[in-house]
Amino acid sequence: MCDGEQMRVQIAESEDAVAADLAAELHIVIGALSRRLREQADVGDLTSAQKSVLLRLERDGPTTGSALARVEAMRPQSMGAIIAALEAAGYVSGAPDPADGRQTLLSLTDRFRDWIAAARGSARLAGQRRAGATDGSRTGPVGRRREPAQAPDRSRMKEFTS
Repeated sequence: MCDGEQMRVQIAESEDAVAADLAAELHIVIGALSRRLREQADVGDLTSAQKSVLLRLERDGPTTGSALARVEAMRPQSMGAIIAALEAAGYVSGAPDPADGRQTLLSLTDRFRDWIAAARGSARLAGQRRAGATDGSRTGPVGRRREPAQAPDRSRMKEFTS
């Protein structure tokens, strides 16, 4: 093997080692962040699995618990516990499957759909408030009018991209 090839192999190996070290550090940081988020969670907060089920029901429509378990890659018993918690909270309801009366179709309750719509409407309104008036001007603290926002100075962009 010539010197150039050997050097490229050494560089690739050192880059792999750096990547492995970074991945290990990232794993530790993500674990610590996850633990901290769980500690900070309130009793009424939804778990990530519950959020995932609610989003899937909203996106895909009514489905069975076993189908949810399959697409979420979990045991039906685990999905049953999630569904029971969501039903108890009034977010999900079940009805007999018209095609197979032995199964139950789960769907979001009207109350939960209304809550989603209200929350998204509030978020949209807050975003519009943050964006300011449509004429390009913005209001400052206590509603005082500020001058229209100016575009950032892009002349120094090369300093940060070179």
